[in-house]
Amino acid sequence: MHAGPQLRHLVRCALWVGLVATLDSGAAAAQSQVPDGEWHAFGRDGANTKYSPLDQITADNFGDLEIAWRWTSLSQAVIAEHEQIRPSAFMSSPLMANGLVYVSTALGQAAALDAGTGETVWTHDPRIYDYMDRPPNMGWRHRGLTYWKDSESDDARIFMANHDLKLVALNARTGAVYPDFGENGYIDLTQGYSREIDASRMTYSSPVAIAGDTIIAGSVVQDTNIRLREASPGDVRAYDTRTGEMKWIFHTIPQGDEFGVDSWQNGSWRYSGHANVWSYMAVDEALGLVYLPTGTPSNDWYGGMRPGNNLFAESIVAVDIETGQRAWHFQAIHHGLWDWDFPTGPNLLTINVDGREIDAIAQVSKQAFTYVLDRATGEPVWPIEERPVPQGNIPGEWYSPTQPFPTKPPPFEQQGSRLEDVIDFTPELRAEALEIIEPRARFGPIFSPPVLRGELPFIQAPGAGGGANWQGSAVDVETGRLFVSSSKTLILADLIEYEPPATIGYFTDPWGRGLTGPQGLPLFKPPYKRVTAIDLNTGDHAWMQAHGDGPRNHPALVDLDLPPLGGGGGITSGPLVTPTLLIMNHGGRGYEDIAASVRTISAYDKASGEHLGSLDLPAVPGGNPVTYMYDDKQYLVVAVGTGDEAELLALTLP
Repeated sequence: MHAGPQLRHLVRCALWVGLVATLDSGAAAAQSQVPDGEWHAFGRDGANTKYSPLDQITADNFGDLEIAWRWTSLSQAVIAEHEQIRPSAFMSSPLMANGLVYVSTALGQAAALDAGTGETVWTHDPRIYDYMDRPPNMGWRHRGLTYWKDSESDDARIFMANHDLKLVALNARTGAVYPDFGENGYIDLTQGYSREIDASRMTYSSPVAIAGDTIIAGSVVQDTNIRLREASPGDVRAYDTRTGEMKWIFHTIPQGDEFGVDSWQNGSWRYSGHANVWSYMAVDEALGLVYLPTGTPSNDWYGGMRPGNNLFAESIVAVDIETGQRAWHFQAIHHGLWDWDFPTGPNLLTINVDGREIDAIAQVSKQAFTYVLDRATGEPVWPIEERPVPQGNIPGEWYSPTQPFPTKPPPFEQQGSRLEDVIDFTPELRAEALEIIEPRARFGPIFSPPVLRGELPFIQAPGAGGGANWQGSAVDVETGRLFVSSSKTLILADLIEYEPPATIGYFTDPWGRGLTGPQGLPLFKPPYKRVTAIDLNTGDHAWMQAHGDGPRNHPALVDLDLPPLGGGGGITSGPLVTPTLLIMNHGGRGYEDIAASVRTISAYDKASGEHLGSLDLPAVPGGNPVTYMYDDKQYLVVAVGTGDEAELLALTLP
């Protein structure tokens, strides 16, 4: 951890907070209080807890939930008329405030719905699809909106950063655009940079953060199809919630004489890009800090043109909400070469470690580490050690000799690859797996580097998708436990040289490759997808469960009477915590068809990890589930489906 000029003031604040904190109040103190029955941000609150105190839905009645209403996504009508439009899954995590549910669609539309009936109250459609066939990077997808209530009036707004590189403020009650916000109601997010950008390789698909009267926005910068060393920076900017005026900019790649510029040798800070915050953030209004989880610098697999540790890439950066000044930072990966950008926002909570209460920040990662720090100072709660890592031999590359390894908590997913990790369901399957591996790849520890094509690449595990991904983790503010979903993924990274006029040096062709095991099975032992409960008071794992049946009904395995192996529904599954339950997308058990097992939402006993059952859904859930109370009934709401199946479902008890 490295502290900035705000540290002394923040330590005083932390000591004061410590005098009044209790175990379940630390997250509440981190942001403006959200009413118990509402959900105001992606993670419900600024602390990103994904915790709701509502308790009508319990282990005894979870299986009785039924569909109360269904809302057809606005995107369905568009794709019926525009054959070239191919959206991703419906990934939005809805909000609920003052009796209205707010949701975005994959095409960058927004809507407000009656929380009790699902009837549309208002819609907003900038019709980006009329002039754009596909946004950069991952295409048509959008993960949600942000709600703000003015402390000085009855004004309430919905903010949305969109594929058209604009930030709009909408009246939360009517959907009307505010003409005096920004320029004619919009902020042009291509403006305000201190360096030239390539807007054709940028987009916005995650919710912005809100703290007081400040909006904080990251960005998505395309990291595929790269040929040039010059790339757009991942600067984070803040705006006034009422006027849209830009308040500050934080350079995630330091410029000029800023702190950290010396970690970009040979003046590479002048042209290197990315290190962006493409996911969501967390805020602590009591400390006056916003926490930025940053990504890998360009390019993801080769850094010969950016020698040095490359601050503030792949870091957690605590920034003053009002000024944009760095308070402290922690870099999780030096000189990244693995596409292990932080894919999700951190969680804020209060923990008790050896009798000492700590207002903590917990950041899960693609590489399956959980970094737990004091969120006022950035000091690790448990030691984080710099350990030697393998070095590579690609011409011109600069390799960090060490990387940070948390001593606690233990990794929540397989790291690196070893002979003993290869499947052994039967001797024949193991032999087939080894026959696949031996001519194509080799084993190696975590942080084994990419190689030149022609050499046997290391089996990188977790792969570039994680580990954990954008759905993130949830915390139990009552007990200090963290719950994270993850998958056992792998990737092979072998690079080729890009000849002039390309200036990138080396890159994948076009991306890292997967490696499938015998008869379509995975190469490594299960679980292939899991949920892990981590006690952040002790730094130990409390329990782990395979999430979903996985391939146990595969023809080569069906007669082995195997337990759930985990898998299905993407890399991770969105979590939601209540007083007694952990609710997660997917995870169905006892299904003959793995496709049916992922068209579910499941519940676990949050204390013991017992799988309590799953509810069948009409399509695969894509957005994180949320819950709210309306007319004395608790609702569970989740976005499901893709294309002509995209809809929002609300479940409640009969």
